[in-house]
Amino acid sequence: MRDAAAMAFSSSLALPSPSPPSGTFRGRPAGRIRTGAAGRFQACFLPPPPPDVVVTRERGKNAKLIAALEKHNIQSLELPLIEHVDGPDTDRLPDVLRNDKFDWIIITSPEAAAVFLKGWKAAGSPKVRVAVVGAGTARVFDEVSQLDHQSLEVAFSPSKAMGKSLASELPRGSESTCKVLYPASAKASHEIRILCIVCIYDVFPPNAEEGLSDRGFYVTRLNTYTTVPVEDVKPLTLKLAISAPVVAVASPSALKAWLKLISKVNNWDNSIACIGETTGSAAKKLGLKSVYYPTTPGLEGWVESILEAVRVHRQLKEAPKR
Repeated sequence: MRDAAAMAFSSSLALPSPSPPSGTFRGRPAGRIRTGAAGRFQACFLPPPPPDVVVTRERGKNAKLIAALEKHNIQSLELPLIEHVDGPDTDRLPDVLRNDKFDWIIITSPEAAAVFLKGWKAAGSPKVRVAVVGAGTARVFDEVSQLDHQSLEVAFSPSKAMGKSLASELPRGSESTCKVLYPASAKASHEIRILCIVCIYDVFPPNAEEGLSDRGFYVTRLNTYTTVPVEDVKPLTLKLAISAPVVAVASPSALKAWLKLISKVNNWDNSIACIGETTGSAAKKLGLKSVYYPTTPGLEGWVESILEAVRVHRQLKEAPKR
């Protein structure tokens, strides 16, 4: 497998440069220009400053966070910790959509939305009503809902971008039954379980989601994708990542991948900045002490949590030693 990160140095001058070492740095330039003996300009690349934060979402999904942090002069090291792969029910999704009707489709993450859209199109774009968790998840549907709003309607989002909020607030009609399709990660938490009066599983056992309630929803869960940790990280990249005062994670899976990666490092006690409460709670349960997360999940709150973690680190570093 290729290295999980590829180093790139930014410079505003378009000059030839040697191939950079591994790792992806974003933020302040790492090079300067000097004049050679013959009067020609030469590129003199200095070692980059240590990163302020490690951003760990899967490849291709860190750009917005990096850009937001750059506005605050925060140096980022991009180190994807997880990648998405097909789940056991990926191929079954189109058949389920073609052969059954649901009152709601519950989508709780951008990746679940992207995977669902592929299956929905393969099924012939049947008419569906979607409930989403979070603005980022809703945006995945923007283009298709505008082009074909009669077939796909994003009709509900809870007051707080959390699965348990959706489960307690999802509207139901006057019918005796309300059928819900829940395409999700195989590693998704069971926050949706309070919807269920009967949970239907063709692959996983019924007790995979415990705790039935009287809300009267009949839920079919399909595990349409899953996450696996990135395995290969070069020593230099890992050394840089460990030196960063803050590691930003967007899921419990990424958090566990980070802890596995640093399992042989003694006394790592820097900060974890989580995208929301679910990941933050997971971090605390795993024994991490310096955990930051916003009350409302999302990019803006996540950035604020990262900035707070960096701020605290700098204050402790600059405080006079007693």
